[in-house]
Amino acid sequence: MNKPQVKDLIQAGVHFGHLTRKWNPNMSPYIYMEKNGIHIINLYKTQAKLEEACNALKKIASSGRKILFVATKKQAKDIVSNSSKSVNMPYITERWPGGMLTNFVTIRRAVKKMSSIDRMKQDGTFNSLSKKEKLQISRLREKLEKNLGSISTMTRLPGAIFIVDVVREKIAIKEAQKLNIPIFAMVDTNSDPRGIDYVIPSNDDASKSISKILEHACESIAEGISDRNDIKEKEDVQPETVDNQSEKELKTKSTKVKAKS
Repeated sequence: MNKPQVKDLIQAGVHFGHLTRKWNPNMSPYIYMEKNGIHIINLYKTQAKLEEACNALKKIASSGRKILFVATKKQAKDIVSNSSKSVNMPYITERWPGGMLTNFVTIRRAVKKMSSIDRMKQDGTFNSLSKKEKLQISRLREKLEKNLGSISTMTRLPGAIFIVDVVREKIAIKEAQKLNIPIFAMVDTNSDPRGIDYVIPSNDDASKSISKILEHACESIAEGISDRNDIKEKEDVQPETVDNQSEKELKTKSTKVKAKS
């Protein structure tokens, strides 16, 4: 993993906080100074916290668990969806579906419904329906795809969630806290860092800042996935090697027996 550099964080505008009058006092340990009525985030603390978060994300990814990315604000949607897709992780960029985590069984049912509609289209059942029924099913499929399409591969609760803007995603945070799911988050100066397991003090409004933080996070996740694949490959190769060794030993023993006789 490339260690986050302070100069890169500065170039991305990660240090720009909110107006001083909008600040949350609990963010004071992460604030360096105030300039022109705006709080400036201490990037040395951001650097350390980002590195800590990246190491933890790598471990989760290497264990085979999914990390759910959540960002419903306009400037973060595309960045989050593209970043998540690059490492094959689920994401929510539309409205957070209530009970997404705490009522995961129901959410899975909705995803299965989406799959069954797809099967209907493939096996020809869809074509035998009336025009009205086709329209209703198509609309339902579109709605499900918009809200849940990005989590269709998530068969169990995620190993962690990654939030952009903790003020906006309060419901997601509450659900994760209830289930003791680790929370990683970009936390700006107007937010409360309490209750967040991995706080990354950063500007959560600028697209460049969001891109920079997610770049490091996804790089670590990719490394974790790569490590897991390497271990799997070794496990697949090992039994074969052991079998070959056993076969050689048996041949050697039989040759010795023949020689003695």
